[in-house]
Amino acid sequence: MKTIAAQEIKRRGIGAVDEAISHGPVYVIRNNQPKYVILSEKDYESILSDLAEVRLTVSENDLKAGRVKRGSSKKLLAELLKS
Repeated sequence: MKTIAAQEIKRRGIGAVDEAISHGPVYVIRNNQPKYVILSEKDYESILSDLAEVRLTVSENDLKAGRVKRGSSKKLLAELLKS
């Protein structure tokens, strides 16, 4: 992953970020440590989409394995409060 110093962003502005991000996500280095990651909107949406797909798959697997309890919200809450 490409890196850019926070000082470089401060000095050059958003143009430095635009240039760096054209090759993918960018670590922003501050005090010689990676502190932030900058993503394009497209990369961010892709990550969210992938996450949603994984969560859906896990939920479907839970349903198939019988790890999901069905009932009213009041009944489920009462069960949780007993534990």
